[in-house]
Amino acid sequence: MNARRTASGTAGKAERHGGRRRHRPLIALAALAPVPAALLTATLTATLLSPVDVRDGNADGTGAAGRPHARPQTVAPAAAAAPERCDDGTPAAASLRPSDEAGEAVERIRERGHLVVGVDQNNYLWGYRNPHTGSIDGFDIDLVKAVGRDLLGADPKIVYRTIPTDQRIPAIRDRQVDMVVRTMTINCERRAEVAFSTAYFTAGQQILAPRSADVTGHDGSLEGLRTCSAKGSTAAAAMEREDFGSSQLLVPNQLDCLVRLQLGEVDAVVTDSALAAGLAAQDPTVELVGEPFTTEPYGIAMNLADEDLVRRVNKVLDDFRSGGDDSAWRASYDRWLADVMPDRTPEPPIPQYRD
Repeated sequence: MNARRTASGTAGKAERHGGRRRHRPLIALAALAPVPAALLTATLTATLLSPVDVRDGNADGTGAAGRPHARPQTVAPAAAAAPERCDDGTPAAASLRPSDEAGEAVERIRERGHLVVGVDQNNYLWGYRNPHTGSIDGFDIDLVKAVGRDLLGADPKIVYRTIPTDQRIPAIRDRQVDMVVRTMTINCERRAEVAFSTAYFTAGQQILAPRSADVTGHDGSLEGLRTCSAKGSTAAAAMEREDFGSSQLLVPNQLDCLVRLQLGEVDAVVTDSALAAGLAAQDPTVELVGEPFTTEPYGIAMNLADEDLVRRVNKVLDDFRSGGDDSAWRASYDRWLADVMPDRTPEPPIPQYRD
């Protein structure tokens, strides 16, 4: 379905188009500068990424870390979808056992004196440019800092390279980065091209649509509609397998999909439930609908040859997850995600190993 652009009218309303309610241009909260297809390098040291007080809300109506108070989304658990198993019989999310030994890859980073990490700067609450501080913040960035401290000490120098979704694997294979920490789903196809850590979060593909729409989930309600996903994402692959009669628009990043939805150019967004919740927090006229229809374990991606780095990162993740309610994982969850993913008993994934 081709969307009809209107030059006038009341923002935030919906119009009938082809028998369905279409979302009209609303707000430009998501209209940040999109990440270009080429790698954009943003060099920031840990001292520039200053910590933000997250204990209380602020007088200006913002909440933790200067974030706007968000309406919690109903994100159904992704456990209904069976986790993927690879041809060798191991779960897709199985990785190498942790070790604190420093091999060739770890020593290479130490000799260089800084860690180079591929991240997102448009993924709200995961890896995004904080408008209050100018720094890149989020759950994924907390993980980056933990890895940096382990490899380089208390005040590590970290080079952040913001990378579009479909450039994550090429950036790793071409050694433009040491690792990618960017809500990257672990699956068997990708595991053949890059090495993954153990899973640090689990989500599932879900539909994001205007509250005024008739969309009910990943089902027949999508027939004749146009969906949006990030190019190279597991969401795009899932919609290629089963589109329910919809057409798909591919863009560089998930945030671009929210902009297209606000402009009325698409009818729904398909992305990970955790990412969709962050998008919904930026626009109160959209919501997650239906249930997650896949299982998406997030992992830190590295070069296949860097086994010592994979094991070292897995040791960092073990420490990050340990401690229950007092763990660094839980602290990061409460800081960034608790407002939009109201799981009262959040727990990190249990690590799985194949060696």
